Amino acid sequence: MTIGFLVRRVLTALITLLLASVMVFGAMLAVPGDPVQLILGLNYDPNQYAVLQKQMGLDKPPLERFGIWLAGIPQGDLGKSISLSKDVSTLIWDRLPITLPLVALSSLLALVIALPAGVYAARHRGSLMDVLVVTLTQVGLAVPSFWLGIMFVLLFAVTLGWLPANGWTNWSDDPLKAARSLVMPVVTLALGQAAGLVRMVRSSVLETQSQDFVRTARSKGLLEGVVIRKHILRNAAINILTLVGIQFGQLLAGGIVVESVFNIPGLGLLGLQAVRSSDYPLVQGVVFVIAAMIVLINLIVDLLYGALDPRIRYD
Repeated sequence: MTIGFLVRRVLTALITLLLASVMVFGAMLAVPGDPVQLILGLNYDPNQYAVLQKQMGLDKPPLERFGIWLAGIPQGDLGKSISLSKDVSTLIWDRLPITLPLVALSSLLALVIALPAGVYAARHRGSLMDVLVVTLTQVGLAVPSFWLGIMFVLLFAVTLGWLPANGWTNWSDDPLKAARSLVMPVVTLALGQAAGLVRMVRSSVLETQSQDFVRTARSKGLLEGVVIRKHILRNAAINILTLVGIQFGQLLAGGIVVESVFNIPGLGLLGLQAVRSSDYPLVQGVVFVIAAMIVLINLIVDLLYGALDPRIRYD
């Protein structure tokens, strides 16, 4: 990896974030409705309206407001929430310890499920187990996550009483109870992601195991486990890593459905509440933070390519 490559990727990430900021700010301007009027109601005092509009910074031209908001980002200032009367950055920071473990554990569980299932299906192509795995992946891709979450609640919370149906306990208050609150949401998200990942692992292993270097490794008498681990999976890892990075971003952006089902106060639910209350600064802040994390994940994935495959050059 060269310094030039790293600089180019960081600059690309910053430009992407800038474009995302412009799009988010523009979308907020295009949304119909007046935030000040939503707060004061229909029968409001014009003087009170002018005071509140000035406090919210809405009396300035859009371009100037965007410049002020953009200048505050490096300082961690994303504005102030209209509906909650708190700093947007504080609200988001309080939700990250919930959303990040949910997304990270879901991605890890999906990978743990997909790797052995995909490898087994590829090595036994055409067998009954291969057909079963492919069928289950089709079902996993077709079943909506919100329906799966509701079924889990009915089974494990209502019928069996093993897990809490919804709600959240802070990590600092009761770590075990907080972990139990994440079990069903994590499994719900992971199963949907694992379905697509199994297909990727299966197809990548099928393609890789037919290569000459794999046949050469087997002809040398290497154990099948060594061949799979050091030759097949290592060379299929690029495609798998790419999909894992994409899915991580999808989980960040799409976890709102599962957080709503289980009433988990994460970043997604915060964004949904902001949309419902027409809290433009909060919506803007949540979308920007999610976009920033997705850009960061893509940057990390790019940097890992070289570690997984030395043939990749960054010149």
